Formats: sequence, structure tokens, C-alpha cells
Amino acid sequence: MILAAGRGERMRPLTDTVPKPLLRIGGQTLIERQVHALARAGITELVINHAWLGEQIEKALGDGDAYGVSIQYSAETGGSLETGGGILNALPLLGAEPFIVVNADIWTDFPFDSLPSSPDGLAHLVMVDNPEQHPNGDFSLSNGRLSQSGPAMLTFSGIGVYRPELFADCSPGAFPLGPVLRKRMDAGQVSGERFTGSWFDIGTAERLDAVNRVIINLQ
Repeated sequence: MILAAGRGERMRPLTDTVPKPLLRIGGQTLIERQVHALARAGITELVINHAWLGEQIEKALGDGDAYGVSIQYSAETGGSLETGGGILNALPLLGAEPFIVVNADIWTDFPFDSLPSSPDGLAHLVMVDNPEQHPNGDFSLSNGRLSQSGPAMLTFSGIGVYRPELFADCSPGAFPLGPVLRKRMDAGQVSGERFTGSWFDIGTAERLDAVNRVIINLQ
């Protein structure tokens, strides 16, 4: 699943007329990069949620045939359901087995085919070193397990593998994913790994410009 329903408030005015996942880096939209990366990893059954200007995403990607994948859409017509609510809403499309979730608004060379197909617990998260804009991190990683606090605080990359059972206690509607994960961490049910390759969170127009400069220099 690619999460693409955010409004992109911090990217305005860029996102007033274009949804954030269709912003470009190095001539390619953010969401196209994710689709290509997933396809290269052999992941060809995709679900994409959307809300703000979501029809533009459907028009841009279609049914996925041009990318060698099959895309289903989970439209959040009443407005964004946030990360947790968006995944819960899409569960009927995702099926009964563990599934990968990735944020549309990150730029990374993470190898999706390295993710566990069956996580040890209810969730497996990819963590990265804390970026300048998020110095305190999100969760602590120790011996492959994640906890809410500890000496090795890292930042959640927006890439994870989840079992549908992670959301068993959740009710439909808008809610963030963080509290769901923290509850399961307290029960020792969330594993993790540290990724040290390229990863950028495209959270502001300034960061979009900065990453574009980096990518152009690499080409």
C-alpha cells in the first residue's frame, strides 16, 4: 500500500492544485518512484489511498498496467482518514496476509525485496538515522525490537510491514498510526531494522528543492 492521502499543508502553494504525491524529483513524481521501486522488488499488487485531488493520482497512474503492476484505489471521499484510518479503511483490498506500506512522500533507495514477508510480531518498521528536522527520533531499536524510548532513538522511515491483526482493536474513522504502533510495542510485538542508505522526507517545499538539487547532481 502507498499512502497518498495527505493534504500537504506545509508544501502549499505547490499542493493547492497538485496532490503532494505528484510533485516531482529528478523529473519523476514521488509516487511513480515508489511504484517503480515496488515493481522492481516483485511487488505488483498495489493499493493507493487518496483524498485531496485524488482523481489526479488515478489519472496519472491508471490501473498500473504501464508500470507492470495492478493498482486498486482506496478513495477517502470525506477527507483524509490519517495514516491509521487510511490503512484500516483499505484492509478489504489488502487481504488477510501481511502487507507492505510506504509513504508516497519519501525519496529513498531502500530495497523493498529485503523486507520480511512475515514479520516477527504484528509489525516490522524500517528506521533511519534522525534527520536535522527530527533530531529526537521516534522509537528506540535494540536487538531487532522497537520500544517507545531508549538509548538508540531512530526515526521511522514511513516503510513498514503490517499484519491486518495490528488494527483489530481499531474503529473506522480518522486516526494516526503512531498510537497503534506504540501500544503494540509495549507488548513486544513490533520488530525493526536500521537502514543507512539514501532517505529523504519531502515534508516542505525547501526540502523538495534540496533533494532535487542532490538528485540532479547525481545524474
